[in-house]
Amino acid sequence: MRRHRNVKIVATLGPASGDHQTIKALFEAGADVFRLNMSHGTHEEQKARYDAIRAIEAECRRPIGVLADLQGPKLRVGVFASGAHNLEEGDHFRFDLDPAPGEGSRVQLPHPEIFAVLEPGSRLLVNDGKIRLRVERCGPDFADCVVTSGGTISNRKGVNVPDVVLPLAALSDKDRADLEFACNLGVDWLALSFVQRPEDVIEARELAAGRAAILSKIEKPAAVKCFADILAVSDGIMVARGDLGVEMPVHSVPPIQKRLVRACRAAAKPVIVATQMLESMIESPMPTRAEVSDVATAIYEGADAVMLSAESAAGRYPIEAVTTMDSVARSVETDPTYREIIENSRGSANRTSVADSIAVAAREIAETTDIAAICAFTQSGTTVRLAARERPRVPIIAMSSVESVLRRMCLIWGAHCVLTPDLERFKQAVVNAVQAAREFDFADPTRNIIVMAGVPFNTAGSTNILRVARCDEQLISRTDPE
Repeated sequence: MRRHRNVKIVATLGPASGDHQTIKALFEAGADVFRLNMSHGTHEEQKARYDAIRAIEAECRRPIGVLADLQGPKLRVGVFASGAHNLEEGDHFRFDLDPAPGEGSRVQLPHPEIFAVLEPGSRLLVNDGKIRLRVERCGPDFADCVVTSGGTISNRKGVNVPDVVLPLAALSDKDRADLEFACNLGVDWLALSFVQRPEDVIEARELAAGRAAILSKIEKPAAVKCFADILAVSDGIMVARGDLGVEMPVHSVPPIQKRLVRACRAAAKPVIVATQMLESMIESPMPTRAEVSDVATAIYEGADAVMLSAESAAGRYPIEAVTTMDSVARSVETDPTYREIIENSRGSANRTSVADSIAVAAREIAETTDIAAICAFTQSGTTVRLAARERPRVPIIAMSSVESVLRRMCLIWGAHCVLTPDLERFKQAVVNAVQAAREFDFADPTRNIIVMAGVPFNTAGSTNILRVARCDEQLISRTDPE
């Protein structure tokens, strides 16, 4: 199953899409990676979804990526004696540690870590920012606030604190249990919520111990401020625009998205643009024109992937949502303006290694000669990421004998992943590359392909060979020692 686009689609699984038949239909419609949201569902339900994905992978003979999204710490108010209370602009309201049910002038906020760092002038946002308060006085167990944007505050609504770095780890006890479960299950990516500093990512990496790649969700102002340091210790990034738009002025999110996508591309690390991309398709079989433009913008910017959340997990039209994203991607990528934007945004920073130079050379040769595809052999995924950073005009065939690496590469822009046998010689690599290009209709016998690989084989980071091969070359045996 060959995709006729380069950007990847991440689809979240949930009550509307958790059965084998629907997951297969989502894959056939265009989903490349499936997201398991650890905020919802039991471990047993997530395992059933994971097993279904792997069964479909075996049926379709194509690697499929699985991303487990950890919930992160959840900050919530306590409960009210009446269940809810209406706050008007200008009202005075107190948050404290008293567990007694809340009333008209106060409610419990059972998070002493928040009070420890609050300062007069700090903002508290409740219920996804619908209610906004400004701190006037505070101490180790209270915060007296004035309401700047009113609304109904009710039991256990979420709280955001955008103006301070909270002394909270990104991983709660639940997250640690979920991380271990997901790694043992065999997921390919772990999405880390509530990232504020690079140390949060390092902790998750140590716990994962190489069993899954780490993808940091950028959803807090503190993460934006130290993004370069977070990117350096992450394997990938998710621009989580939902919480980011709550904690920061909404008009600041588009330029932040653009900067983050460009930085990820320069670092040759995948980036997902997520949240509310086709929100109306939760209830409607058709998206709005604004939503289509939003998806298109992320693709024009060069994102590796776009993501569906509730649209595919709980919506009424999950398959239609994936189909819509696929159609938008195909339309954008055939637009001549897309090529102009992508190529004009290509930088030259960080291209200092032999592998970097080979990736650049592969792209330049593909642009100036008759090349049908670039076949990149990889043991760790680095060669494929470097090839994808160049955003070549021809397809990238990612080839590896390590299935877990190919599954991670399902998130990489343009990568068509193909499992190969263990190889010992470059000649065998050429043969496998030609066979894959022909089998998956990337090239006919009259076309040429580029083969990127490293010698010695089966050594990560050894990319040092580039060859142009004609697809009518004699298909020698994979075991030929020559």
